[in-house]
Amino acid sequence: MYIANVPALLIGFAFHEFAHAYVADRLGDPTPRSQGRLSLNPFVHLDIFGTLMAVLFQFGWAKPVMTNPHYFKGSPVRGSMLVAVAGPLMNLFIAFIGMLVWILTLHWFGTSSWMPILSKIMMAIVLMNLGLGVFNLLPIPPLDGFSILGWLLPARFGNFLHTLETYGMLILAAVLFTDILGSVLSPLVRMLYSLYQKGAIALLSPFLGF
Repeated sequence: MYIANVPALLIGFAFHEFAHAYVADRLGDPTPRSQGRLSLNPFVHLDIFGTLMAVLFQFGWAKPVMTNPHYFKGSPVRGSMLVAVAGPLMNLFIAFIGMLVWILTLHWFGTSSWMPILSKIMMAIVLMNLGLGVFNLLPIPPLDGFSILGWLLPARFGNFLHTLETYGMLILAAVLFTDILGSVLSPLVRMLYSLYQKGAIALLSPFLGF
C-alpha cells in the first residue's frame, strides 16, 4: 500500500500547491510564478517531513507556496482566504475524479490481470486526496484552515490568531502524534469516501448500465 501511496502523493501535492499558486497568480501576485510554483511538477512542491507523514498516514503537507497579499486585487485578507481554500478544494475535487476513473477502469478492465494493482493505486489516489483535503482544512497554522479562520473571524480576534500562529507548530505536532487524526479525521475521510463512491456510481450508472 505504501508503494501505491507514492503516485497518489505526487498527484495530491502537485495539484494542491498548483491550485494555491494559480489562484494567487490570478489575483495579481507574481510571486508563485517567479518562484516556479505555478507548476504541476510535484518535485518542486515536496516538503520532506510533510511527505513522510503523507506516505505513512495519508495526512501531510507540501512546501508552502509563498505569496504577497499586497498584490492581491481587492481585500488582501479575502485573497489570502481564496488562495488557502483552493488547495484543499482541489484535493477534494481530484479525489472525486479519481473515484470516477476507478469505477470506469473496473467496468472496462475488471478482468485484467493488472486490475488489482490499478485498484490499489486508484484507491490510494482517492484516499490520499481526501486525507490531504480534510487535514489541510484544520484551523491550525501553518495549514490552510488557519488562513480561512483568519478571514472568518472578526478583527478583534487578531491577538488570539497571532498567539495561535506562534505556537502553531507545537499544536500541529501534538495533533500529529496523538490519536486526534485517527479518531476525528479518519472517520470523516471514510464518510466522504462512501459519499464519493455513491455519487460517482449514481453519475455514471446511466452511461454504464449498472
